[in-house]
Amino acid sequence: MADIKQERFPDYPIFKGLQRPLEFFGLQGRYIYWAAATAGGAVAGFILGYCIFGFVAGLVLLVLAVAVGGVLIVMKQRKGLHSKKSDNGIFIYAYSKKV
Repeated sequence: MADIKQERFPDYPIFKGLQRPLEFFGLQGRYIYWAAATAGGAVAGFILGYCIFGFVAGLVLLVLAVAVGGVLIVMKQRKGLHSKKSDNGIFIYAYSKKV
């Protein structure tokens, strides 16, 4: 058994990713999907508004949907990718557990 020559396979580098969130035009991670949903909703709102009320109303709905969606995305993205609850206030602990 000791006479058997062990075959060594060549080593190749393994790509393990960049260890960073996906980014597209400054939007990171899940906010890319939020932006796609905002754009889709804005187009659908424009079509609905155009069919029911006319071109100007459809255009107003389009601009309004894009503006509100964009502001919400920017505000949420500044908080970070992973939503964390931040409790603001004073907390009073009545007692603590004795060990």
